[in-house]
Amino acid sequence: MTPLLEVDDVSVLVPAERGSIRAVDGASLHVGAGETLALVGESGSGKSTLARTILGLLPPTSGRMKFRGEALEPLGRPSRKLLFQKIQMIFQDPDASLNPRLTVGASIGEALELGRSVSTERSDRTATLMQEVGLAPELSSRYPHELSGGQKQRVCIARALAGKPDLVVCDEAVSALDVSIQAQILNLLVELREKFSLSYLFITHDLRVVRFISHRVAVLYLGQIVEVGETNSVFEEPLHPYTRVLLSAVPSIGSDKGARPAVVRGEIPSPIRPPSGCRFHTRCPEAFDRCPREAPRLYSIGKGRESRCFLVDKA
Repeated sequence: MTPLLEVDDVSVLVPAERGSIRAVDGASLHVGAGETLALVGESGSGKSTLARTILGLLPPTSGRMKFRGEALEPLGRPSRKLLFQKIQMIFQDPDASLNPRLTVGASIGEALELGRSVSTERSDRTATLMQEVGLAPELSSRYPHELSGGQKQRVCIARALAGKPDLVVCDEAVSALDVSIQAQILNLLVELREKFSLSYLFITHDLRVVRFISHRVAVLYLGQIVEVGETNSVFEEPLHPYTRVLLSAVPSIGSDKGARPAVVRGEIPSPIRPPSGCRFHTRCPEAFDRCPREAPRLYSIGKGRESRCFLVDKA
């Protein structure tokens, strides 16, 4: 079966004061229909850059992307507008996503207007969308500053659903919320996924969230995907040292819950001048003489598991 979204060897160069940053370097991934793929990694790893490239907000420097088998680049403006109605995004900060001068009803209605629905349809559809995301009808006349953080994010979810998308990109969609509200929003996203057969590309640094919501995980480090696999497999038997470090640092996650966190050396290097060879070797507790000299490829282990590590090659 053809994946809903295919990203093949995509790189993104971002201009910087001293040259350019390869924010994404040869990333390949796919998202199936009805599937949630979690994209995880530290701040600065390139997660949001890759998401914005998929959405057409940033141009890829190289590589190919397909949605339902149709190339996302290049496309004429009308085709891109029609195609990208089927790909929507929920941003991290609802305050930055919502127009403070529009009421909840007007904000959701604005998203429907982009879909060219008539005014009577917009009114009914707005009420339906509010109900779907758990917003009371009386909130329709409220402004964003009159809502709680969870309510504002529900409005953003309703806006994303307005175009009846197939794929929703969630960029740290719950990280700005209190823990109890996070759980409510995550449960809502799961319910909506099942009800509308949605697919999610779920970007987060919180691995507890990943295990709850995702079917598969892709781990990103300095613009490169270093591990891919089914969620339970990655959590129970991580193949890449970086993945093991991430998992060991989170309480109650990992096969050995009583173990001390793995030691990682130093800070994440600058993406302007990434380390030679394996990009993680300067911090890796398991690095050996081959790592700084040679860049590992993403080795396929079988059963959908991949790892960019020479330790896997040696096994």
